[in-house]
Amino acid sequence: MGIIIALIIFGLIVTVHEFGHFICAKLSGIRVLEFSIGMGPKLVQKKKGETMYSLRLLPLGGYCAMEGEDETSDDKRSFRNAKLWKRMIVLFAGAFMNFVLGFVMLIGMVCMMDSVPTNEIKGFFGDKDGDKVTYSSQSYETGLRHGDVFVEIDGINIYSTLDLNYFFATTNKSTHDVVVKRDGEKVTVEDVVFYDNKSGKTVDFGLVYKDKKPFTVVKGSGEMFLSMGHVVGMSLKQMVTGKLEKEEVSGPVGVVSTISDAATESESKTDALFNLLYMTAMITINIGIFNLLPIPGLDGGRLIFCFIELVRRKPVKPEHEGYVHLVGMLLLFGLMIFATYNDIARLITG
Repeated sequence: MGIIIALIIFGLIVTVHEFGHFICAKLSGIRVLEFSIGMGPKLVQKKKGETMYSLRLLPLGGYCAMEGEDETSDDKRSFRNAKLWKRMIVLFAGAFMNFVLGFVMLIGMVCMMDSVPTNEIKGFFGDKDGDKVTYSSQSYETGLRHGDVFVEIDGINIYSTLDLNYFFATTNKSTHDVVVKRDGEKVTVEDVVFYDNKSGKTVDFGLVYKDKKPFTVVKGSGEMFLSMGHVVGMSLKQMVTGKLEKEEVSGPVGVVSTISDAATESESKTDALFNLLYMTAMITINIGIFNLLPIPGLDGGRLIFCFIELVRRKPVKPEHEGYVHLVGMLLLFGLMIFATYNDIARLITG
């Protein structure tokens, strides 16, 4: 059952992405030849108007095929004959729809919480004897105060509690340089120690939680959206710089497996739904950002050629651009094979 749920969610993410391209192409007057959900052999197809709608066997992809997208076409409604700004909107629309889906998932996730977490410090661990408070919190002793709002820790932006959780789960430093917003101004506090002497806990402070109201839900969801984008960006940076271990690279099989685990290993149906919303948001934001990377074959690579056309005031020859995208697609295909190998190896070894 978990695998089925995972495939449905993965299919939803891909469909939403391709629908972004599709609807903007239609609105721009570009001829859409086929809108496909899935890859491989066709299971069902139906032609409506000028567009063939199809469902294919493998639910690990999809596409929106437009007239003249990769070749020269005399059709006035071909992709390449559309105005530059329309082409750029069509190319960006897929990732944009991924971001919209991610934001909607996060709103659903926040609505399931009892209250909305913030980055504001409510209090510190300690003991109270009458009016006297003795703090065992090192973060208080080293400079943090009630009402401080986390902005950065060791140069890492803090957008939401997701960033705080990620930071404390991965840091191995004993002291930290912290930027907080205090009384409306940014203040840098150096050599902060996050540790409670009495309990031995690393996180020695409590955060402010706000009541669920429309504004706080949307604001909290937006902050979590930025956090997820930030985490994806850091992961991509680690991949480019070689700091990400090759065993950590994951592909479609790994994504489906992760979603399946979130659906089946939760303690309750409520927890399962919460985890699925979280995973869907993280994956769709990841896919949106990845597709905007300036890599040939991706939407971002095609946007680069649009910017080149904007500067040169004339397009690159379709055959030349096609060769570049072909090389990019071959490299991406190789990366997918490598990632899938990693996924299968992890499943076998546990």
